Amino acid sequence: MNDENIKKIKVGVESYFSADLPTDSGEEKKDFEEKGELADESSGIREYPLLPLRGVVLIPYLNLTFDVSRELSKEAIGLALDEDMLLFVTTQVDSEIEWPEYENLYTTGCVAKIRQVVEINETGILRVTLEGLQRAEIIETDFAGHKSQIKVRKLPEDLPQEQKQQFMLEAKRRGVVEAYQAFVVETGRQSGDAVNTLAEEGNPAILSDKVASQTLAMLKDRQRYLELEDVASRLTYLLKKLNREVLMARYAKSLNEKVKESVEKGQREYFLREQMKVSQQELGESGDNRTIAEEFREKLANLHVSEHAKEKLAKEIDKLANYAPQNPEAAVLRNYLDTVFDLSWGQMSELHYDLKKIRRRLDKDHYGLEQVKDRIMEYIAVEKLRLLKGEKGSKGPILCLVGPPGVGKTSVASSIAASMGRSFVRMSLGGVRDEAEIRGHRRTYIGSMPGRIINAMIQADSDNPLILMDEIDKLAADYKGDPSSALLEVLDPEQNNSFRDHYLELPYDLSHVLFITTANRADQIPPALYDRMEVIELSGYTMPEKYEIAKRHLLPKQMRENALEKKQLAFTKPAMQDLISNYTAEAGVRQLERHLAKICRKAALQIASAEDEQKEESVAEGESSLAVVRVTPKNLADYAGKARFHYDKAGKKPLVGLVRGLAWTAAGGDTLEIEALTMPGHGKLNITGQLGDVMQESCQVALAYVRSRAEQYEIAADFFEKHDIHVHVPEGATPKDGPSAGITLVTAILSAITKRKVEPSLAMTGEVTLRGRVLAIGGLKEKLIAADRAQIKTVIIPEDNRKDLDDVPESVRAKLLMHFVEDAQQVLDLAL
Repeated sequence: MNDENIKKIKVGVESYFSADLPTDSGEEKKDFEEKGELADESSGIREYPLLPLRGVVLIPYLNLTFDVSRELSKEAIGLALDEDMLLFVTTQVDSEIEWPEYENLYTTGCVAKIRQVVEINETGILRVTLEGLQRAEIIETDFAGHKSQIKVRKLPEDLPQEQKQQFMLEAKRRGVVEAYQAFVVETGRQSGDAVNTLAEEGNPAILSDKVASQTLAMLKDRQRYLELEDVASRLTYLLKKLNREVLMARYAKSLNEKVKESVEKGQREYFLREQMKVSQQELGESGDNRTIAEEFREKLANLHVSEHAKEKLAKEIDKLANYAPQNPEAAVLRNYLDTVFDLSWGQMSELHYDLKKIRRRLDKDHYGLEQVKDRIMEYIAVEKLRLLKGEKGSKGPILCLVGPPGVGKTSVASSIAASMGRSFVRMSLGGVRDEAEIRGHRRTYIGSMPGRIINAMIQADSDNPLILMDEIDKLAADYKGDPSSALLEVLDPEQNNSFRDHYLELPYDLSHVLFITTANRADQIPPALYDRMEVIELSGYTMPEKYEIAKRHLLPKQMRENALEKKQLAFTKPAMQDLISNYTAEAGVRQLERHLAKICRKAALQIASAEDEQKEESVAEGESSLAVVRVTPKNLADYAGKARFHYDKAGKKPLVGLVRGLAWTAAGGDTLEIEALTMPGHGKLNITGQLGDVMQESCQVALAYVRSRAEQYEIAADFFEKHDIHVHVPEGATPKDGPSAGITLVTAILSAITKRKVEPSLAMTGEVTLRGRVLAIGGLKEKLIAADRAQIKTVIIPEDNRKDLDDVPESVRAKLLMHFVEDAQQVLDLAL
């Protein structure tokens, strides 16, 4: 629409409000005909702007207001404003089409006059009021859409001239008036004044159109009426529709009367329910809950529960039978009974006791994890012996697998379930902070439901599944309660044989369930919960273990997922070791699997590209050759990208004040360089490298011990008053803490003071006291693996950790010369 037309709209050109429209449009229509505005000569053919409507039908003598947003519709309105305010309005067959072509338009429409056009808040959307004038039909059939003007022919509305036909038309007119009056009485949709006004209308055509515009609600009925050409047919069609509506209204009223006879005044809810009941009786349908209640009674007869529980459930079923179908309580009660009968109530899965097969299955699915496998095998062996003696099975153990992410805690639980023949259900507890998540909501609350334990039992469909409670160390608590307290009953073998869910309100036996929980950190598990579980620590994988896992499990899995055949991708052992060492820094194997997936995708792209290039040659030779990708340390970066991590190797030259320690991280072990330097000053100790409080205290303890040995190492009495000592741990962006660097700090500080060099192939770990005692440390396995990876030859470790050497792989122990010490003096004798 052009700016000029919008300007016209804003100043109010030809703008009329619906309230100001003349009540007798017939006189105005007659004026249009006399002026020749509607007809083109004697043929009645003329080109009008086209305005298609969606979901609306315009009938003559009907005033219609609607919004216009389509550009072609705005253009049609603009053309009409520029001329005589007239346009042709018809309805789309499919309202979803943005702008219809001929096949999607009803050919019969209405010539209308614009009464009002207003732009809504300068949005570009026009609010238009039209008045229908006369029927017309499209005679142009070959246009292909996107047309704002169209050629139409008006449809004549000549009344009959013969007296007999006039009598018949008048009879139909009176019949429509009477039917309309009955319609208004039965439905109450129109006022008495509107009825009297229409009754006085003597023109049958005008009367018919006005009554149709007020009574026909369906689009298809309006369009059908509009397409009837002669007045008599329209009156007959309208009379049938009015009589049908009157009968429907009377039938609805009779139903209401039947209902009102059986209910008290003011009981609206009961009235609506009885109305539905009467309707269902008329249709021959049954809507009560008695059939459903009978089905529940049959299930109850076969349910293995206590007599008390059966009595309680029988009462609930009786309540359901007496409830009306539309009663909200019926739906709540039915959901409760569905939950109760969905539980297995004593049905057990058949368990496997073939120890060799179970062990083979566990070894096949997971490399390592010997502690977990041994504990499961012990449990199965005890169950097998009890079964052979005819005794009742023992209560299942509650295991807690604690270890860093990616070491296989969750997947090993799934393998245990499969090997034993138990159903497996995983339940994530991370972020759970509401006690009702565990115990369920009481049925007094709207939307109540059972807790996660009962839902897991429904999902398992047996009473002896394996339920994995993942991330139990990440439980939270708030004002709604502490979910860890609710788990105390679940995870206590002495109490869980009668677990009560708030929603179920019946005791349920969980003693046959094998619960396995997982956590990343044992210190974040609530003490009362920790005490009820058998904790198995899972440390990070070593380099040989990661290599075996990648070779046996991860690489074949990723090759399958990326459509690679076994011979299409070859991985050399040095390349795999390089990938593990320089591209991942984790205790588990998740990052390793992601890198293997990346390599497989790149290999698939390379192989597919090579296949496309060789396709024509292979077809010509009548044979196909599969491309092969070989990954070596030289081309590893082409497939996996640049190496992300670098591990410090042992130095080649002894240095003063530089000692290598051993550290434990969540991703495994690592070596840690500690530097010490002396300079003229006033006896200050400077500590840098983002060290935690414990490690800073270890620095002060180490300095105190060194000062106590000043005379032994011929250190001047005033040295500590005239010099400052600076201790630094490189990689300052990484936080560091813990007491295990004590003997390393002692050695570094004394080396800096005495200028004695320390061998670069030596590493150490151990906590030191003020009197020089060396205390045990944790994470020995990971620390010694890190020392081996850094090509360390000699390590110094506390004597109290000698017992932990059994956990260290034999391949690592064979490469290291280990010294066990009890006093810091032994460390200094070995290092300086």
